[in-house]
Amino acid sequence: MKTVQLIAQLLFVVAITARGGTITGTVRAHGKEGADQGTGGGKYDSRKFKFAEKVDYDDLHDFVVYIDQPFTQKTAPPVAPMQMVVQKDASFSPHILPLLVGTTVEWPNRDEIYHNAFSFSDAKPFDLGMYKDQVKSLTFDKPGRVDVFCSIHKDMHCVILVLENPYFAATDAKGRYKIANVPAGTYKLRAWHERMPSQTKEITVPAEGEVQLDFTLGIAGLPQY
Repeated sequence: MKTVQLIAQLLFVVAITARGGTITGTVRAHGKEGADQGTGGGKYDSRKFKFAEKVDYDDLHDFVVYIDQPFTQKTAPPVAPMQMVVQKDASFSPHILPLLVGTTVEWPNRDEIYHNAFSFSDAKPFDLGMYKDQVKSLTFDKPGRVDVFCSIHKDMHCVILVLENPYFAATDAKGRYKIANVPAGTYKLRAWHERMPSQTKEITVPAEGEVQLDFTLGIAGLPQY
């Protein structure tokens, strides 16, 4: 009897450990064709324009890759706050935060000056007020993009990307991502960045093992005028 129970327990452990396949890949950005024209000489080297900083697409980061569809079986958000946006050196860190809908985020102010965090985004309008030497918290209960600003300091901005399922990942410094324990099936996988159009591809995930899908984001697919 004990042997049967032990086998059943082992099977249960295996079942909850091998939960699905893994999606891996890379995301990079590509500048618009012709964007490098006129990079030197003339007005580009004048005092008026020489400090106009150009986008370095090779250096862009903060990409997020996620399965862009709801699942029948909902995943419960963390019970305790598992995410944090820190106000330090007059900036929000991290700048991009993907999370599961229903997650609570803490907002500590670690500067010695007052800050404020507010958003007028449809997914979560809020105002945490002016504060310092405090930690405030907020639950994001609706999917969508939430742009957050400080009403005092003009360069303080971050984006909370509230997603409908837990199958998402932010890229690392080299643009690599990994989404583990994805149930077998065919999905819409979306690569996102705050300053360019996102891209969606179809992917079929096996019951176990890895499948790779890479993305290149750029200014494409928009109406031409």
